[in-house]
Amino acid sequence: MDQSSTPLFSLLDRFARKQSTSFHVPGHKNGEIFADFASSYFKQVLTLDVTELPGLDDLHAPTGAIQEAEQLASEFFKSEHTFFLVGGSTVGNLAMIMASVQPGDKVIVQRNSHKSIMHGLELSGAKPVFIASEFDKDVGRFTSPSYQTVVAAVQKHSDAKAVILTYPDYFGRTYDIKRMIDFIHQYHIPVLVDEAHGVHFSLGAPFPVSSLELGADIVVQSAHKTAPAMTQSSYLHIKSVFNLKDKVAYYLQMLQSSSPSYPLMASLDIARNYLATRTDEDTEEIISSVSKVRKLLGQCKGFEVLPLTSKDDPLKISLNVKPYYSVQQVVSGFEEFHIYPELTTDRQILLIHGLARFKQFRQLEKAIKRINEQLKKDIIHATIDVSKLFPEPISELALTYQEMNQLTYTTVTLDKGLGKIAAESIIPYPPGIPLILKGEKITETQAMTVNHLLKQGVNIQQRTNGIKIYSNG
Repeated sequence: MDQSSTPLFSLLDRFARKQSTSFHVPGHKNGEIFADFASSYFKQVLTLDVTELPGLDDLHAPTGAIQEAEQLASEFFKSEHTFFLVGGSTVGNLAMIMASVQPGDKVIVQRNSHKSIMHGLELSGAKPVFIASEFDKDVGRFTSPSYQTVVAAVQKHSDAKAVILTYPDYFGRTYDIKRMIDFIHQYHIPVLVDEAHGVHFSLGAPFPVSSLELGADIVVQSAHKTAPAMTQSSYLHIKSVFNLKDKVAYYLQMLQSSSPSYPLMASLDIARNYLATRTDEDTEEIISSVSKVRKLLGQCKGFEVLPLTSKDDPLKISLNVKPYYSVQQVVSGFEEFHIYPELTTDRQILLIHGLARFKQFRQLEKAIKRINEQLKKDIIHATIDVSKLFPEPISELALTYQEMNQLTYTTVTLDKGLGKIAAESIIPYPPGIPLILKGEKITETQAMTVNHLLKQGVNIQQRTNGIKIYSNG
């Protein structure tokens, strides 16, 4: 197949040029009806925002341009089948879980998974067995589960219907997932991987190898995270001896909109084209640009630029703020010059380099200069030891999801919730990984960590005063 082609985008482009008359949805009528103050931003893209008209194909039963675009993606990513997703990796994670398990089935799942994985477990009614990730002192965060923990969990719960892993982590750190996949497959258990941050691994070295190439059965990738695709645009790849394709397709048509966005689908077609047509010279230019950015960042006195290892995605640049400065001081310096990091924790800042040469060096230089000028030692800044946040390598919820649905809850302060069963998850966002899980007994370390993050100004989704606990749990 011709990887330079964009069958879906090209079809929409031809359709838009016809300037057809709309007696159909959507209501903006090819961009003709729109608020004047915003039309300059939206008018062009709205000519592509059509519906399932004759010849424009249907995401949920593709036979034309959408099917061809998915086939091109499948060929490029080396999958057996690739689905376009317009609900982000969230909908891919939900679908792959619901296609793989039934209510009451055991699922072995990485504890520091994205909230969409946890939601998929709850919706499916599965019984999760959590495997804790190792705390890496060199980078100051939880990264991946150890091979030994995976082996122990699979041997103890060999009746599990799936194993769910995250690769890479939010900060771009990978691990020897192939060794884990090979072992898990000995027990005839499918491996489902949330690879939201790895769509560009398809470019090859020096980027890490995709888990799809390493034997995973289903892999979900967010095209919009590092490839040039619109937000919510993702891929779901299947390459498996397990018969999962039809079930995945069933749940995708159930969970995704029945009116999927054509601009989102077209951006997936374009993103695949962009990745497929990159050359070795393009990759060298990207890596050279990353090196220059890292060198410039190294001039800042407020943080350490964590070194890259062979396990790391070069696009992810992790900054460790020095103990006597606050993260907010550094972030404020960046934001003064309209530079916005991907995420911050109480001690770290994550920057994501794009798949092209960085151009705003003067802006970054000014920000670093301002940060250096304004840094003040923060003698009251405190940290918390999170290495004991998940002390058990293998754990289960205190209640099943079915039991939780039968219980009532009340709201208490975190301190009064110690030892009680949480009736909600507490999720800092980004990265969207739950600190406290619904159905978990709340520990002192968890409560201290949540309070500490709140004091640091970290955003916690759906945060109320206190935490919901089960009244009779």
